[in-house]
Amino acid sequence: MGRRRYVARGVPGGYRIWDNKVQRWWGDHYELCPDDLLVELNGAADPARLTALLKRYRSLKR
Repeated sequence: MGRRRYVARGVPGGYRIWDNKVQRWWGDHYELCPDDLLVELNGAADPARLTALLKRYRSLKR
């Protein structure tokens, strides 16, 4: 299996998504590990599904 492009990394207060290809953070700071978001980013990357997952994780922060 090849190296994953997006991985969750623990940071103080939660998680951030690291993009291995461009070597920088992607997206917001998450309090819970965004496992299904990572699976979608590393897999099919369907824009509609990504949007729904991002909205879900943003709502969990509030």
